[in-house]
Amino acid sequence: MSVLTNVVRRVGHHRWFGATARLLVPADRMVGRLTRGRVVALGLLPSLLITTTGRRSGKPRSNPLLYVPDGDAYVVIGSNWGQTHHPGWAMNLLADPAAEVEVKGRRVAVRAERASGAERDRLWQLLVTAWPAYHTYVQRAGGREIHIFRLAPTGRGAPEAPPSAG
Repeated sequence: MSVLTNVVRRVGHHRWFGATARLLVPADRMVGRLTRGRVVALGLLPSLLITTTGRRSGKPRSNPLLYVPDGDAYVVIGSNWGQTHHPGWAMNLLADPAAEVEVKGRRVAVRAERASGAERDRLWQLLVTAWPAYHTYVQRAGGREIHIFRLAPTGRGAPEAPPSAG
């Protein structure tokens, strides 16, 4: 892990960091599109560009997100930097779980599965290991349940299954 990544992980807990980072999301989104998902969040943390379908507009909506891998899937969290409302992309996934992600220059069709129970607890541990500030974001969110999604590849762009033994 680079020195800069360590610094960002340490300051991620501060309220000013979330406010500043929110202002940079449009630029991050543009860089993510231009690099086909190769560079998101300045390349400091594992990040992807998710495209959901707007629940009211029906139009594609793209957002850069930090993720953690879980097998062939991607785990994302609707922390919204600790704001008291859910991010639009998470609400879009609840309305239509079909989405697309761009990761490391590869476009993958995914289906979002909202985590609950023991599975949510397991995925939460993966997420806070990658970004400890999620603990702080939960406190700031004012009691709202922060959604965790497992984005499982489907169809086009999905990783190939390993050859069967036998």
